[in-house]
Parts: sequence; C-alpha cells; structure tokens
Amino acid sequence: MSALRDALRELPEAVFADLLESDDAYLIVLDLPGVSGETADISIENNKLVIEARREKALPPEFRYVREDRSLFLDAEIPLPPDATGAGADADMERGVLEIRLPKREAAPEQTIEIEDA
Repeated sequence: MSALRDALRELPEAVFADLLESDDAYLIVLDLPGVSGETADISIENNKLVIEARREKALPPEFRYVREDRSLFLDAEIPLPPDATGAGADADMERGVLEIRLPKREAAPEQTIEIEDA
C-alpha cells in the first residue's frame, strides 16, 4: 500500500488525489478539472493502474500565453496494492472528479476500465 500512497504523492501538483480503503475495496478519487470520461483512459497493466487523461483548453484567438501552468495531460502509472484487483473494478467521472473502485482479491489480468459520465 505504501507504493500506492507514494505514487499518488508524485502526481503533478495540479492533480489532487484521495485514497480510501474499506474491508473489500480501495477507492481512488482524483480531481481532474476539464477532463471527461471521453478524454480519459484507465487500464490495469502489470499490476499498475494506468491513467491517461487530457483536458481541452480553448485559446481565444486574440490572446497568447504569457504563462501556462495548467497541464493538458496526465499520464500516470500507479502501483496496485498486492490485494487489489482489476476484476470488477469500475470508475465514474462527474464534473472533473474521477472515482476508481478497485476490489480486493487476487491479481487480475490486464483490462480496460470503462468511465461513466454523470
């Protein structure tokens, strides 16, 4: 579990994350403003949760960037705790908040996790 906590701490500063645990699952909550279920992909590969997300930014034609700190992309690989599995995992995205539920069981093969927009 400490590898998971450490990986969440290493996410970009603009990404806020919570890690919750129950007797039968883990819940990872990520704030990803501007990201939707259509602009994010989640999968489990080699006992890692792989998250790729992008936000759309529109630049008005009469403006140019003086400073740009809001990242457009998140590409993260987060190690799973040994008792977490992707089998039965699900994810929800509502207003830029991504919730990923990972059941506790034996390790599962690679799979894609569908994201449902609210």
